[in-house]
Amino acid sequence: MLTYTLRRIAFAIPTLLIIAAAIFFLLELAPGDPMASVPLTVPSEVKEQMRQALGLGEPAPVRFMLWLRQFFWIEPLNVVDALFGTTFAEGELRIISWQNRAPVFLQIAERIPQTLWVVGTSYVVAILIAMPIGIYSAYRQYSLFDQAGTFITMVGFSVPPFFSGVLVIIIFSVQLGWFPTIYDTRHVVNDWSSFWVQVRQMILPVMVLALQITSQLSRFMRASVLDNLNQDYVRTARAKGLVERRVILVHVLRNSLLPVVTVIALYVPAIFSGAIITEQIFKVNGIGQLLITALQANDWPMVQTLSFIFAVLIVLFNLIADVLYGLLDPRIRYD
Repeated sequence: MLTYTLRRIAFAIPTLLIIAAAIFFLLELAPGDPMASVPLTVPSEVKEQMRQALGLGEPAPVRFMLWLRQFFWIEPLNVVDALFGTTFAEGELRIISWQNRAPVFLQIAERIPQTLWVVGTSYVVAILIAMPIGIYSAYRQYSLFDQAGTFITMVGFSVPPFFSGVLVIIIFSVQLGWFPTIYDTRHVVNDWSSFWVQVRQMILPVMVLALQITSQLSRFMRASVLDNLNQDYVRTARAKGLVERRVILVHVLRNSLLPVVTVIALYVPAIFSGAIITEQIFKVNGIGQLLITALQANDWPMVQTLSFIFAVLIVLFNLIADVLYGLLDPRIRYD
């Protein structure tokens, strides 16, 4: 297992380098100039000094190598400095946003807690709902519950977040007035009343994000349980006189969870991608909205960094899924 993990990590490094090069040089070809928003009254020599300060004075290949060094070395050192009060990254050039003239990673660090609150809660809710639905649908195959669950999950899987987000706002905010339409990022939780305000404003974005994940996970859980219900060990357990609940919840569920756990790991980057649209709809001041505003402002350093972070998440959780599958299933051996 260790050899396999090291081999996968070694394979992931060139993969990430190719992705980084593709993101960087494709955005290099995109139109946009950080000096476009500078007033015309600013002298050309001052504009050139500003371009140099933003790191635009070097050729594209040199800037790409500097960007990689800043991403993988300088910014982690800044995290270490912030945590332990050291000065390892003092005086080093950081990735600067063209829009705000501020370090990119500093802005991401300010926004990511809001995204993690919404994304993390929705993923937990989706898992807690999808597992029982998938198990019961498989156990009661072709029943009314199974058919209703299949219809609802297919609808939930088919409806995109930009439609379901607007729909729940119209129903639960405009018509019924139960929940706020906009997520207040500045809200501070310091007592029970403020905590319930936070819960109320999280319900709609969490509902939209959890809908698609619940639909997909419940289908995977149902298919996995159905596959195991027909195995010989289940018939043997029933023949021994074991209680049906024990057969399902101990024997069948334990083996059915193996492929589902890997799917859960693989869906983590997907739910971050879904948060991009959801944050825009509910005005959640997270990294999804940061990416949209960066695209609108032609802030290519911010777009490059956020896009590469999503790519790192995909590669990382693919590696975690493969390793988890080998750890959870003793029949799997990686040579």
